[in-house]
Order: sequence, then structure tokens, then C-alpha cells
Amino acid sequence: MADQDQPSFVDIRPLLQRLWPDPAKENVTAKEIADALALIFTNQLSPVQTTSLLTALHFTGWDRRADVLAEASAAMRHHAAKIDFAGFESVVAKRRRPEGNYNGGLCDIVGTGGDSHNTFNISTTSSILASSLLLLAKHGNRASTSKSGSADLLMNMQPKPAQLGRINPQTISAVYAACNYAFLFAPVFHPGMKNVASIRKELGWRTIFNLLGPLSNPMGDVIEARMLGVARDDLGRVFAEALRIAGARKGLVVCGKEQLDEVSCAGPTLCWQLAERAGGAVDVEHFTLEPADFGLSAHPLHTVSPGREPHENAEILRRLLQNELPPDDPILEFVLINTAAFLVAAGVCEADSSSMGPGDDGQVVRERGPGGGRWKEGVRRARWTVESGEAWKQWSAFAEVTNSLPA
Repeated sequence: MADQDQPSFVDIRPLLQRLWPDPAKENVTAKEIADALALIFTNQLSPVQTTSLLTALHFTGWDRRADVLAEASAAMRHHAAKIDFAGFESVVAKRRRPEGNYNGGLCDIVGTGGDSHNTFNISTTSSILASSLLLLAKHGNRASTSKSGSADLLMNMQPKPAQLGRINPQTISAVYAACNYAFLFAPVFHPGMKNVASIRKELGWRTIFNLLGPLSNPMGDVIEARMLGVARDDLGRVFAEALRIAGARKGLVVCGKEQLDEVSCAGPTLCWQLAERAGGAVDVEHFTLEPADFGLSAHPLHTVSPGREPHENAEILRRLLQNELPPDDPILEFVLINTAAFLVAAGVCEADSSSMGPGDDGQVVRERGPGGGRWKEGVRRARWTVESGEAWKQWSAFAEVTNSLPA
């Protein structure tokens, strides 16, 4: 008699046989691959066939195709923990603050990781600064390839660490009722990923799931704008196309020339931006940014790569948010550059007037740089979030509400 507790696996041998060595010749589709990956989330694919699928995708390069990433991320979002968007929307609507070309929707900033530079947690810090002006739905996890991942950092913050595991579909509305910031901890919102965790650890290479994370925010279509950092420049256009295929209308994909998944503070950054045309079509524009385009100096990467433990990086974050770093500190300027790019991508820098709050002189910097962006205006706004105390205020409200949620 079969063990009632054993999962019932679906056999995908026909697909696996077509995937190797030439999926295109066998007319394999992105939808077929996404459907096979979806079986992992429901524990319907055996460990052996899961390993075979991930291996075939990796060595054929099909895990780095825009159509595959778009379809697979849609499947991943479909199997994410369900959020009651009807009740959620009524809470979020009260916090919306449209400005410029920003409509007041949720935004995310995230990187693929894996760049081996061990820089400070830039996108996570930038997400907190940006929450002074945008509604943030930061999707993240613990460290995979570095010492301090986004979740590690926030759960080590003082004086009150964030309780990220308490944010779930039932409590996320309470978080937005208290602040503009929420962190969607991947293990909570993508529970199906536990089915592939041990396989990913044992494989000797990064799999498609290392790329899907940044594209799989559980908020899905509710996200208005996002900035994605990729650790390889050959993935830049791929990610931009994946966003376009998925229906995104605002997005900025960046890769520092050093193969860095951030806007580089040391030199050129390659950028791919979604641009919506008059007729509604969305194209991908390519341009290059330099620190000077933001009105800031360049800093070698070794000055922003402390490579420290989470509690040490958390202390740097606390000092930055409380405006204790010198105005030209390399890590602060690295954060300002990336926050500025994020604000430009969201559209808030297109406003021709400015009334952010106390300390805002209202002097909008209208100068445009590569790609037509007001990058220096982005820095002006980003610096205001720190110097006004608004970024610390948002962080403190977030930490406080997460500690009040049921354990």
C-alpha cells in the first residue's frame, strides 16, 4: 500500500528530453518551462527531475531568456501567498502621494546579488530613503552570496530590530496603516520555494531562481515602478525585456561596469529603462550613467565594501538614517546615487514644484542628463529624506509596527 504522506509527482520526462541539447529545435516554449517550474511550488516535481530541469535550463542558457523569466516569474507570483488586495487597497489609498509622473503606487528596488563585490546593502537602504516619498513594497531575503542580505540587515537594526517574519498577507495592511514601507520576506510570501531549497544548496551554480527573485514581488501587477540591479551586463536587456513582456510600464535595470548590481559610485553604469510611448507601446532605452551625472564624486568600490556582519552593517545604516555620516561619506553618496535613480524611475522627479516637508527649499533641479532623467533632482530629494529625518521616521514606524504584530 502506498504511503499516504508521499507526494504524488508529475513526470516531466518528455519535456526534459526536448530541453537538451537544443530546446529551440524541439520548439520548447517559455510557457512549458514555467508550467514545469510551477510543479516545484506545489511539491509535485521529484527532486531528481527538479535537478534535471534546473541543470538543463542553466546549461542551455534558457534560464537567461526574457520570455522564460517573464513566464516563470508569473508562475512564481501565482503560487505566492494570497493577499487580499480589496481590503489592502483601502489602506494604501490613504497613503498615496502622487507627484510628477508618479501616481502614488507601490514601488520596489532590488538586485540579483551574486556580484562578489560585497558592497554595503545599497538597495535596501535606498528603499528606506525612498519610502519618504514613495510607497515601498521591498521584496527580499536573507543573504545568499554575501554576509549580510537585506533581511539580515533589517533584523539586526537597533534599537528595535524589524520582525520581518510577522509580515504576511493577513498583517500587511496593518503595516501600511502605520508607514509607507513594507518588507515582503521571501520565505513567508513564497512558501513553495522550500521545496527546492536543499537542491539549490547542493548544485554548484546559480539557478533560474537567483534571477526570478527580483521579478517575483508578490504584489505583482500592483507594483507601479521598480529598479532592478543585475550582476552581469548581458542580463540588463534581458531583464528589461522580461519586465516589458510581463506588462510593466515603469522600470529601470542597472549594472555597474564592474559587473555590479547597483548604480556604481566608482564609474559608469549601464542602464536599460522602460519608456512608454504616446500610443501606449513600451520600448527599452539604453544609456550610461556616471557619478558626475548626479553631481557627486566617484568613490572606489573598496571604500563602500565593508564586507561586514549584519549587525555591523546595521550600525552603518542607523548612523546614515540618523544623519550622522559626513555629507560626502562614500557609502552615503553611493546610497544617494541609487535612491536618486530609483526616484527618477518612479517619476517623482518630473514634478516642477517641490514641497516635501520641513527643510525643503523647493528649488527643483530641472537639469536633465543621460536618458532624459533629472538625476541631480533625485539626489536633492534623496538627501532631503536623510537630513529632514523623514527616512528615520519611516524606518522607526516600520520597526515599531512589525514588533506589534502577532508572533
